[in-house]
Amino acid sequence: MVCEPMADSSSRQGERYATDAVLAFVRRVHAPHDEALQRAFDAPEREGMPAIQVGPDEGKTLMLLLQLAGARRVVEIGTLAAYSTLWMARALPEDGKLWTFEKEPKHAEVARANLEAAGLADRVEVRVGDAIQGLASIEAEGPFDAVFVDADKGRYDRYGAWAAAHLRPGGLLLGDNAYFFGRLADEDDEAAAAMRRFHQQAARDFETVCLPTPDGLLLGRRI
Repeated sequence: MVCEPMADSSSRQGERYATDAVLAFVRRVHAPHDEALQRAFDAPEREGMPAIQVGPDEGKTLMLLLQLAGARRVVEIGTLAAYSTLWMARALPEDGKLWTFEKEPKHAEVARANLEAAGLADRVEVRVGDAIQGLASIEAEGPFDAVFVDADKGRYDRYGAWAAAHLRPGGLLLGDNAYFFGRLADEDDEAAAAMRRFHQQAARDFETVCLPTPDGLLLGRRI
């Protein structure tokens, strides 16, 4: 006998209960901004950059997950203005290190300024250029404790494969936009196919769940 999963009424209820007022309250209580976080969060609008960073709740989630994992050596793929970088860097001990990769030189410049203002420049290295090539250049620094992916969606499968090869047992894989803006199941979209491979590969190499953030956050623990 095969038992089919019951319909998930809790998620539907959560959608109804998560009103704007409720979300604003819990964000204010659990993920408030200090000056450095607000500076980084506002930087895309201020600097003419795309406002595509994670939200405060996701940023705080990243920080807590790294703290729970005891992370010391972390890789981020996709820096933008360093808002998520700042959250994660705060999870590291003083001798910890975070390598973050950003394709656009202007974004990297803004990110470095935000990290400097937050007093975290000593534990974060912002690297500019293609992430695939950049990842190869730091492999000798591994194994790593966590990899966070928030970059070009059509290469998530390649980033996930790299993470599986270079994370320690028990290390964390985190991938934002795991729902791919609602296009994950689109059979005619090559980037969606790469994102599906990311999910499938992660489920093979990690203990995984896809957290129901606004656009999905894949969380995996390396087997």
